[in-house]
Amino acid sequence: MSAVPAESVEPPEPAWRQRAVERSTRAAKLRAEQRVQRFLDAAQELIAGKGTTDFTVQEVVERSRQSLRSFYQHFDGKHELLLALFEDALSKSAADIREKTATGQDPLARLKIAVELLYDSSKPRPGRQSPLFTDFAVQLLVTHPDQVATAHLPLLGLFTELVEEAVEAGQATSPKARRTASLIMQTAMFTAQAPAAPVGAHPSPITVEEVWAFCLGGITGGTAADTQAPATRPAAKKTAPAKKAAPPKKATSGTTAKKSTTPAKSGTRKAASRPRT
Repeated sequence: MSAVPAESVEPPEPAWRQRAVERSTRAAKLRAEQRVQRFLDAAQELIAGKGTTDFTVQEVVERSRQSLRSFYQHFDGKHELLLALFEDALSKSAADIREKTATGQDPLARLKIAVELLYDSSKPRPGRQSPLFTDFAVQLLVTHPDQVATAHLPLLGLFTELVEEAVEAGQATSPKARRTASLIMQTAMFTAQAPAAPVGAHPSPITVEEVWAFCLGGITGGTAADTQAPATRPAAKKTAPAKKAAPPKKATSGTTAKKSTTPAKSGTRKAASRPRT
């Protein structure tokens, strides 16, 4: 009777082999990241030089000194390249705001700083062209709104954290912090980019102070003055409305005053009975 052969057990992979593969993978990843960054830098230079996103993939390839084959290994086309630039810009903006609102303030004050920074970065400036946001982002919002939402996730995450911290500190109320954060972000960004509202004969842009006051009222139900020291505000006393005094009666022309039938008090004299001197 033959014995059943024992099940073969493969020996574990040598540690040196694992290290070699990991080192090779890291090197390949690093080279890919460098190639991608060169394409992004080339596209950014073309946008800055032309003042528009109207460039070709071939121009990007030539400026980056790489091959067309390499470009399509990393990007499906020009749209994906612009989307990468858009996402990268928003990610850097979120990192900058997070750094400047990290410490030293209470949650509501940090949220105020974040709104001011986002408003300022979204505001168009004379002489500074931002076709990536004024041209591409506007088209992207119409054709690919889901991609716009994904690109804004770093900013949305930061503002959601700030709203949640303000709610936990008792400085704000919000049943859905993420939706509230989205409303605050859109208010700051789109108001900064909107044309000035006409007031009389002169345009009057909406200021960042007005934007913050609007957002603050939405999460606190009050104004900036109301949220400074709510415990010290005296309650308003209810007072009864003052009664209106009856208007004096006016004598009408063509009538004569009635003579009083009440006898004069003793010790008084009527002016008409005084003797003439």
